[in-house]
Amino acid sequence: MTDMRPGMNTARLARLVTEAVKRCRLDLRGMVVLTEAASGPYVVTPVLAAAAGAERIYAVTRSTRHGTVEEVTRQTTQLASAMGVSKRIHVLTAKTADTIAQADIVTNSGHLRPLDAGTIRAMRPSAVIPLMYESWELRPGEVDLAACRKRGVLVAGTNERHPHIDVLSYLGVMATKLLADSGVAVYGSRLLVVCDNPFAPFLRSGLEAAGAGVEVVTELEANIRGDAPDAILIAVKPRAIPVVGNAEAARIAETWPGTILAQLWGEVDRDATAANGLACWPSAAPAPGHMGILPSALGPEPIVRLQAGGLKVGEVLLRGGSDRTQACWEYVDAI
Repeated sequence: MTDMRPGMNTARLARLVTEAVKRCRLDLRGMVVLTEAASGPYVVTPVLAAAAGAERIYAVTRSTRHGTVEEVTRQTTQLASAMGVSKRIHVLTAKTADTIAQADIVTNSGHLRPLDAGTIRAMRPSAVIPLMYESWELRPGEVDLAACRKRGVLVAGTNERHPHIDVLSYLGVMATKLLADSGVAVYGSRLLVVCDNPFAPFLRSGLEAAGAGVEVVTELEANIRGDAPDAILIAVKPRAIPVVGNAEAARIAETWPGTILAQLWGEVDRDATAANGLACWPSAAPAPGHMGILPSALGPEPIVRLQAGGLKVGEVLLRGGSDRTQACWEYVDAI
């Protein structure tokens, strides 16, 4: 569906794309990029590649609840035309062996997943795969790393903490929005943040800046004690056993009645929370391994930064170390 927020207007998106290319010194001249075409803020991905000079961009899309193929194609063409790069972007409805074989850079974007053994075999050995997030966030089954090693295809994640990307600094704002949408005002609230990963300092600083009292712990069960927080924010790297199962849900409901459970990241047994009368937000459970709120909920800025950073990783991997400065390699989060 068309994103009607004023901050998504074409002129503004074009400015953000231009600024990101300049800030990251993104240079894809002579390269062929295989990525996705998507709706809303994610419309920028193929346009970023084109604005950075890529010779040809194949952008794969499909109809989803977020938009039809026709809508995504229209949005992509509208932004690309405004920037004068539409002739180099080709929107497709499937990844094919032919387009895979042509690509120098293949992103692990949603419409291309999984990058399985068959996809990797179709890639040229000199091609590279930039993960469009940090390496430690890689979910099982998205990229066949064994096949990449066998084929000689380089894979690396994005250093989202690089000052030219700085996407993790949006985490506090995302958590604030998630909590506010749940009915917790954040300002003046007591919050327990359960986080076992590099998100922790960004969540703490952002929520404290919004006026909350914040306690950060790495495990939940041992910390269900003392005064009740207004909300428990779950931000744990996904794992097989839910962070909140029946035992945890029962204990929270008994010890802290009325406390809200906000699921930013990490698995929560929604049947268990419902059975114990524990209020959980968002109302619809995110898919396994996915976040309860996306950066795109804030607007296009974090998405432009993240996608530009991912493409920069592809550039650095493809050009190699001989002509890349240390500053460029700092964009890469190695696997």
